[in-house]
Order: sequence, then structure tokens, then C-alpha cells
Amino acid sequence: MRNWLHDNRHFVAILLLFGFVRTAIADWNPVPTGSMRPTILEGDVVFVNRLAYDLKLPLTDRILAPLGEPRRGDIVTFSSPKDGTRLIKRIAAVPGDTIQMRGNRLFVDGAAIDYALLGEVEERLDARHVARAERALERFGSDAHTVQWLRGAASRSSFGPLTVPPGQYLMLGDNRDDSEDSRYFGLVPRERLIGRAERILVSADIKDHWQLRLDRFGKRFDD
Repeated sequence: MRNWLHDNRHFVAILLLFGFVRTAIADWNPVPTGSMRPTILEGDVVFVNRLAYDLKLPLTDRILAPLGEPRRGDIVTFSSPKDGTRLIKRIAAVPGDTIQMRGNRLFVDGAAIDYALLGEVEERLDARHVARAERALERFGSDAHTVQWLRGAASRSSFGPLTVPPGQYLMLGDNRDDSEDSRYFGLVPRERLIGRAERILVSADIKDHWQLRLDRFGKRFDD
């Protein structure tokens, strides 16, 4: 074993460096589902800034020092409190917020979130099924992003009011009728946050023979 380590020391060093970078500094996350449509599509690979909120001990989830505060509207990756699966969603409420949803519309601290309707589109669910989706621009203060609702879908369109306790966050998918999020698995503790998703690195259409979507390469989520 000692001889093997000596003969392969450069390879081992590269693996350790790779593990350090990916678990402590920067990461990438392939997205297999449409829960964040239309912001993030199936087949997008997103860049995740692991230093956006916390400095963690490499190869662990132990927080060494806080570096920034998660904000309402941030897109984040995190470990599901239900089963540990890595998920990507948007922060809809931060500690101290009182949030509720009524008929798919959000209210924060009693004030209605502004929605500007954008119209309807056809969403391809799979090779044989298409659904009509209503889209709107949802505004969280200075943040504005597109959300959608699928016509005829059965989802939890109302909840709360709920006051988010310290160290917890409420997550929602932008594709509100096709997202397993905090409406189903509850609030997410800060220590389960992995990082902030900031841009798309590469993208391919997994529903169309992995055709590259070059127009999405490098696209920032705040563009």
C-alpha cells in the first residue's frame, strides 16, 4: 500500500484537491427534474458557490464560520430534510418572515407579493404529454423571477400563515405545481444549505437526444 501511494502520489493529491474544492469552495449540480422551470431546465448543469453563506470543513457539512446571509429569492442547493437528497429550489422565506400562500399567491408579513402575468405556454411533460402553463413575474423586493402554474394540476396551493424560526428557510420551486418543496417536507435548517446557485455552466435537452442548448451556456440567473 505504501508503495502504491508513493507511485500514485500525484494522482492522490489531485483527488484530494478536487474533493477539497468541490466540498468547500465550488461545486456543480446537474438538474434532472423540471421543478425549477422555466428558470432552470432538465439537463442544465449549474455552478454552485459553496462560500456564499458558510465556510465548511472540507468533505463534511460542519460549519466553521458564517460568510453571508441567505436572502429571499436566492436559488440554493441543499440536502432534503426528508431523505438527504440534494435539491435545488428558491428561498421564499427567511428567519423572521411570516409567510402564507393563498390560491398559489404568496404573502410575506401580511403583504401580497406582486405578480405580473406573462401569459400561457405549452410545457412538454414527457414524450407524449403537453400541459398548458400560466407564467407570471414574481417580485421579492428587488428580485424578480418567473414562476408558473400547470393548468389542472393538483398541488398544495395554500398554506400558513407560518413564521419562520431562526436558522430555518422555506423553499419553493419556480414550477409551483411540479415541485416537491417545503410544502411537503417542511423547513430547511441552515446547516443543510450547500451553496448558492449562480449560473448555468452547460445545458443539454434530455428530452431530445441530449441536444446541446448553447444559448444557455454561462447564463446567469440574475440576467
